[in-house]
Amino acid sequence: MTGQVLLDASFWIALRDSREPRHSQARQAAENLLRQRIRFVFTTFILAETHAYFSRSAAMRGQILDDAQRNPALRWEPVSHSDETAAVALLRQQRDKEYSLCDVISFVVMRRLGISRAASYDGHFRQFGGFEIVE
Repeated sequence: MTGQVLLDASFWIALRDSREPRHSQARQAAENLLRQRIRFVFTTFILAETHAYFSRSAAMRGQILDDAQRNPALRWEPVSHSDETAAVALLRQQRDKEYSLCDVISFVVMRRLGISRAASYDGHFRQFGGFEIVE
């Protein structure tokens, strides 16, 4: 589906953490996408990674949860058992790669939804191939 971009934890963290080196870049990219009425899609796995990053800050943990539950530009996509099974199979096929389970679930969900772009600073999205990376 056009009009959707996967919101990876690396991008979400850079967007919300002003101390991150790519914070300004992420803000500008997000603003450009929002002007195009793009919706950011994320999974529970991505939310968990992002939430864990901000675990020492109650305010930021709350902000991330507000993003997930209240921001109309974000869509929380459920991960199915089929997605999980496909992701594990992909990890087994590509043992030479250092993908995390979260990364591979993102790849599988993107394929299922027909999403061709990912907002990410994680090099594994480029390494996997087949997706346009928004930075």
